[in-house]
Amino acid sequence: MKWHQALKDYQLYLKIERGLSQNSIDSYSRDIKKLISFLEENAMIVSPINISNDTIQQFIYDASKSINARTQARLISGLRSFFDYLIFENYRTTNPTDLIESPKIGRKLPDTLSIVDIDKIISSIDLSKPQGERNRTIIETLYSCGLRVTELITLQISDLFFDEGFIRVIGKGDKQRFVPISNQTQKFITFYIKTIRTHIKVQKGFEDTLFLNRRGKQLTRVMIFTIVKNLTIKAGIDKNISPHTFRHSFATHLLENGADLRSIQQMLGHESITTTEIYMHLDKSHLRKVMEQFHPRK
Repeated sequence: MKWHQALKDYQLYLKIERGLSQNSIDSYSRDIKKLISFLEENAMIVSPINISNDTIQQFIYDASKSINARTQARLISGLRSFFDYLIFENYRTTNPTDLIESPKIGRKLPDTLSIVDIDKIISSIDLSKPQGERNRTIIETLYSCGLRVTELITLQISDLFFDEGFIRVIGKGDKQRFVPISNQTQKFITFYIKTIRTHIKVQKGFEDTLFLNRRGKQLTRVMIFTIVKNLTIKAGIDKNISPHTFRHSFATHLLENGADLRSIQQMLGHESITTTEIYMHLDKSHLRKVMEQFHPRK
C-alpha cells in the first residue's frame, strides 16, 4: 500500500463514514502529509502497513522541535486516528502510536468578550461605507446566534425563517440545526439585504448566499478573521480575538444569565454535552444560584 493511496482512502472514509466537514478532513490530512514528507526527506522506505513505533517516535521527536505541546498532542491524535482506520480496514493489526504518550497540557479556556467589548467593536464600524453595514450585520449574527465561521459564510437567504424566529444552520458533518435569532439581528439582516446586498452584482452560483464580498461572491474564512481583527484593533481591545470568540461569548453570556447547558448545546450544535461543559469552567457562580433556587434544603 502506497502512502498517497492510503491517505486518499482515509479521506474518503472521513467524508463518507464519519461525515466530517472538509475543514476537518483537511486538518486530519495535514498530519499524515507531515509524516509522509518526513519519510521522504529522510529517505525512509516504509509503507503505512509496516511502519514501526520507532519510526513514528522519531517523527514526533523531530516535529516537537518546532511545535508546542498542544500542537504535538493534536498531531499524535491525528496519526492515531489514521492507523486506527488501517486496523479497521484490516491492513494492520496494531497501532504504532499506542505506546506514544501525548504531552500533558492543561485545558485551554476560551477567551470571551464582555458585553461592553462587543458594543465597542460594533461602535467602531464605519457605517458610512457599504461594507460597514455588512460587517455590523456579520458581528451581530456571530454573537446573536453563536455561529462557527464556516456556518456564517455559508448561510443562505433561504435559511432565514424570520416569521418563526429561527435560522437554519448547516454545521459540522453537514448536520442541520435551527437556531433562534433575536428581533434586533433580524432587523440588521433585513436592512443589509434590502439596502446593501440588493446593489451588489451577484455572481452565478451565489444568488442565495447571504453575505457577499464586493465582487458578489461568498466571503472567505480569512476575510471574516481579517474583519474581526481590524475591528478589534480599532476598538482598542487588547485581547486575542477571533470570530470564534463571539461564539464562546454567546454561550458564556447565556450560561451566566441562567440558560441550561442542554439548550446551549443544541444551539451551538455540539454533538456531545462534554464539549459544551467547557463553558462551566468560566463562571461557576450560577451553580450556587441553581442550588439555592431548586434544592429543598436551602
